[in-house]
Amino acid sequence: MNLCQYKRQAPLVSAALHGDLENNINTLEQLADLVEQKSEALLTQWRGMVRALPSAKGLSIPTLNDHVPALLGEVAQAFRCNADESIVEVLVQGSPPEHGLQRLHNGFQIEEVVAEYNLLRGCIHDLATAHQINLQGKPFHVMNLVFDGAIGLAVQTFSVNRALEVQRRREEYLSFIAHDLRTPLNAVALASKVLEASLGNATPDQRAARMLKVLQRNVLSMSALVTKVIEENDNLNTESGIRLERRDVDLWPLVESMVYDLNPVAGTGSTSLLNQVPEELVIYADANLLRRMMQNLIANAITHTPHGEVVIGAVTLEDGAVECWVSDNGRGIEQQRLDVIFEKYETETKEQGGLGLGLAIVKTFVEAHQGSLAVASTVGQGSRFSFILPARSR
Repeated sequence: MNLCQYKRQAPLVSAALHGDLENNINTLEQLADLVEQKSEALLTQWRGMVRALPSAKGLSIPTLNDHVPALLGEVAQAFRCNADESIVEVLVQGSPPEHGLQRLHNGFQIEEVVAEYNLLRGCIHDLATAHQINLQGKPFHVMNLVFDGAIGLAVQTFSVNRALEVQRRREEYLSFIAHDLRTPLNAVALASKVLEASLGNATPDQRAARMLKVLQRNVLSMSALVTKVIEENDNLNTESGIRLERRDVDLWPLVESMVYDLNPVAGTGSTSLLNQVPEELVIYADANLLRRMMQNLIANAITHTPHGEVVIGAVTLEDGAVECWVSDNGRGIEQQRLDVIFEKYETETKEQGGLGLGLAIVKTFVEAHQGSLAVASTVGQGSRFSFILPARSR
């Protein structure tokens, strides 16, 4: 086309473009009115579709809706304003970032978060089709800007907080492991001291004496490293994010091995450890976590029973669940502390190096098994800590 031909046809092209613009504006206005008028119907259709997502099945309607009604208002406003960009002001009833964080707490997968928005986008498309409104061109562009912007904000918040949660759980798990190392380390340290004292003024093999010193020096070094790990993680919150590997566990030999290992610790305070678990009792649990739970309860009881006895017992309940307990006749716990005793860093033994993590670990591991935890105590008479782990699902 030469210049003369273009000039002759320019008015026709301009008129066509003007007509398309008018059509787009009318379509956008119609869509805005339709979204506002049919918002309840859109929400009902959308909720029905979202219910198919595994994570959404148990959510109430208010929680499920979240900020979606306000998002529909944003879509309608974007249509009405003929917007080239999504509305950027923070929504009064919530925002996509808050939605992403909430869905993380609801247990959604990131694919489900994206699916929620795309299902709503599809509902609007169905609504437009049902009213013979063409969503092609500018209307489609405006709607996608709003939804893509909302998805981007929600996914970013979801992903960042998921990464922080994973990091937090890893660091806390490291902190728990470090704490659990203190009990066997203390047992090794005390056993070496008992051995050294038993040699007395006799003339032992000099090589054996040197080996004892090396052992004690390395135990002290390891204890210092463990303490450092715990101190560097002391700002973490307790959360249950533990993968269980449950199996049937013979409880009596597990407890018997712990009694044997912890006898040096108990023996220094003239405390007796009694294993009263029935020899035939089997518990369905993660063996490693179960051992750490029992170890922490026994070590806690020894700490508060310098002279007396600590009894470890268990019983199978009528529904197949198993109750385990550790009781002592030691100092006991004041009533006002019983409500907070399982909280992290709650301890009466800070002067003796206690960190207040042992019972928090027990609580975390019991809850990971969907079990329950209880304590009963009387000052001057002793305490009884117990937990119940459910039976294997049939």
